[in-house]
Amino acid sequence: MSLFIIQLINTAFTVLIWLIIGRCILSFVSHNPYHPIIKFVYDITEPIMSPFRRLLPAAGVIDFSPILAIMAVTLVQYLVMQLLYFII
Repeated sequence: MSLFIIQLINTAFTVLIWLIIGRCILSFVSHNPYHPIIKFVYDITEPIMSPFRRLLPAAGVIDFSPILAIMAVTLVQYLVMQLLYFII
């Protein structure tokens, strides 16, 4: 049972990373920001992206905050997984 929970947490981190990548792709195409799926992607990723956006403003038209957000989420994922495997 505990291995299932660890795998579920790992999957949640992976989904979050893919949502950030999806948000980056959405910035290149015209979309309806009020569509439920688009709104879901923005609602989930904004709390993670906004601190990095304040820390590192856009350089011209390029926004580097998704790169930093993905790196931070990956680091937290690694640390949490190591901690959970250590506990078990």
